[in-house]
Order: sequence, then C-alpha cells, then structure tokens
Amino acid sequence: MNIPELPSVSSRRWLAPITAVFCTVLVISNVSAIKPLAIPGLPFVLMDGGNLLFPISYIFGDILVEVYGYAQSRRIIWLGFVLNAFAAGAFSLVAILPPAPGWENFYAPGVPMQDAFASILLQTPRVVLGSVVAFWCGSFLNAWVMAKMKVWTSGRHLWMRTIGSTIAGEGVDSLLFTALAFGGVWPLQLVLQVIFWNFVLKTGYEILATPLTYVIVHRLKRAERSDPFDVQTRFSPFRLGDS
Repeated sequence: MNIPELPSVSSRRWLAPITAVFCTVLVISNVSAIKPLAIPGLPFVLMDGGNLLFPISYIFGDILVEVYGYAQSRRIIWLGFVLNAFAAGAFSLVAILPPAPGWENFYAPGVPMQDAFASILLQTPRVVLGSVVAFWCGSFLNAWVMAKMKVWTSGRHLWMRTIGSTIAGEGVDSLLFTALAFGGVWPLQLVLQVIFWNFVLKTGYEILATPLTYVIVHRLKRAERSDPFDVQTRFSPFRLGDS
C-alpha cells in the first residue's frame, strides 16, 4: 500500500473555529429536531427540523478526520457529546424553574409563555437519550469509516470517503434518534417517514456539498500542513490520547 509521506507538524490554527462550528451546529440541531417539518410543495417529504443544519456537523466531522486525524476528531466528538447533554440539562432546568412574576405580560399578554417555553425546551429524557446516543454512535461510525477508507485508498477518492462515511453514520443516527426519541409518541408511519427522509436528505446534503468539501479540505491541508493517515491509531472511542 502506497501511503504518502506525512507533512511537517500541523499548526492547527483553524482547529478551534472548526470545533466551535461543529459543536454549535450540533446543539442548535438537537433543539430544532423537536419539530417535524413538511417541505413546501412536497407534502410526502417529512423530516425533523434538525435536518436544516445537522448535516453540516457531518461535513465538518469528515474535514476533522481528513485534516487532523481520527484521534483529534475523537476528542471533539466527545466535546460535542458533553455539550449536547449540558445544553439539554440547562434548557430543562430553566423550563422547570418558576418564571418571574409578570413575565408573561412583558411580551404577549394573555399568552401562556411558560407553557410555550417549556413545551419547546423542556426536552423529555427520551429526546435527550435519543439525541446523545444517536450522535455518539453515528459520529464515531462516520469518523471510523472516514479514517479507515483513507488508509485503504491511500488518500485518493475523497468523494468516496465522505459519501461512504456519511451513509454509514447518518443511517445509524437517523434510525436511533427518531426511534428512541419519538417512537410511541409520534404515529408509527410518521416515525418511519422521518427516519427515511432524514437519511435521504442528509446523504443528499453531503453529496451536494462534495465540491465545497474538496475546496475546504485542500486549503486546510495546505494551511495546516497536515494530512494524517491513521495507520497505527487505536480506534477505541474511549481513548482520548493522540493514538
């Protein structure tokens, strides 16, 4: 197998902003996912609201593995996991605590603001469980497939790696999140439709974003002087070291 020589040590100057975008998209998407959406003009296409942004986290997940390696990506996935759980806990605490006197009259007199606030942000344990389990499983599977395929292909065919890893990761994520969070709450037909269209639309999102992914990856590799191959990496998701 012909593996290209590793370049000099990465500066990682873009790692922090990429991590910030990755985690921000994740937290926003998990709140947005509470609402199922219908596409205007396509009433048979049903998905959760998280689909508007969540595929971006997989695009950035691919970029992290490709430019910084599996070990660095693993740490950021754990950071996203912790922040997701933290956000869910914070929203739930704020929703449970009683509002200040007169709060409901500040914005919309006569509207039960506390009930409206709680109905959106008071995520049930099932939604939180579905969110963190689906993210953890899907993201680690995506990163594993991306890293392994890079070694198998000797760094060629980036499009094949990004799409292949997304099919695996998004498939698991769509199935676990919707089934764990909304199974038995939404009608079965709606659950199945949302799982199907979540997967189709997320994968389609990745395919359409492939040209942009190529541009970002190539520019980042030059800027960071980094193109790692996870030949000797230990792929256990529970390690936080550099190998």
